[in-house]
Amino acid sequence: MATANKNLSVYNKADIPNAKDLRFGIVVAEWNDQITEGLYTGALEALLDCGAKEEHILRWDVPGSFELTFGCKKMISTQKVDAVIAIGSVIRGETQHFDFVCSAAAQGVKDLNVQTDVPVIFCVLTDNNLQQAIDRSGGKHGNKGTEAAIAAIKMATLGG
Repeated sequence: MATANKNLSVYNKADIPNAKDLRFGIVVAEWNDQITEGLYTGALEALLDCGAKEEHILRWDVPGSFELTFGCKKMISTQKVDAVIAIGSVIRGETQHFDFVCSAAAQGVKDLNVQTDVPVIFCVLTDNNLQQAIDRSGGKHGNKGTEAAIAAIKMATLGG
């Protein structure tokens, strides 16, 4: 398990560029909101901790992780943002639905990163059960939302 020996919430602020002049978009899936709200909180707190201004952080909600790609695409095309974080949670069930949604969400974010100049950060948990999702959205492994926010800052300032 990739996160078994890592706390997703740990970062060294001295190693992170100041985000005071950056604008961020966060697109949050409403499905599994117990998890996605935790991820959003982690991302928001990390952005603010690293200097981002609250008024420069825009949140949009979409129904589920499958819809994240369109939400991110629309945000990039209509808002002036330096990076977008796509937040979702897909928990394995009894059908192949999990595989299709996970694959579509990952490929969609990848496609946006290839097609646009605005980095889109993949913060979609793809867990086998609810406990794994809880552990990665503010539980014993920290918060993947925090990690995604740090990635967003680094990617927004890449080469600049």
